[in-house]
Amino acid sequence: MKARVISIHYSLTDTKGKLIDKSSQGNPLVYLEGAGNIIAGLEAEIRQLKTGDKKQITVLAKDAYGNVDSSLVMEVARSQFPADQDIKSGDKFRGGSDAHSPVFEVKSVTDTHVTIDGNHPLAGQDLIFDIEVLETREASEEELSHGHVHGPHGHHH
Repeated sequence: MKARVISIHYSLTDTKGKLIDKSSQGNPLVYLEGAGNIIAGLEAEIRQLKTGDKKQITVLAKDAYGNVDSSLVMEVARSQFPADQDIKSGDKFRGGSDAHSPVFEVKSVTDTHVTIDGNHPLAGQDLIFDIEVLETREASEEELSHGHVHGPHGHHH
């Protein structure tokens, strides 16, 4: 079966019901099936749906952003950061110059050390998605070769 372009409205909550994210009215999430545009555990469930379907989907942490990797939490010397830089808990920075370098979040700061965490903010969390499939269509050859959606709500060249 050829890959589809799927347009959905969603709301994302944690297991306690706290809203994490949602699509806005008139601005659905549009993605190319099988291109890794959304988390695997969610995509596997949506693959079985068709236009007009509504479903609540629970995605376990291992199928979402993974479990927390303790090797990505580290304490580094404060001297590894510029002396004139004000570093505080919650700051985020890229761990390299490449656009795909991991993003780290500062967890705590002392006079001598900074604790940083390279896990995704949602790592270790089971996620609950309320999905409404607005539209499905067959992907074009160009979309398949580029690995993303073109046109409205998609990518333009």
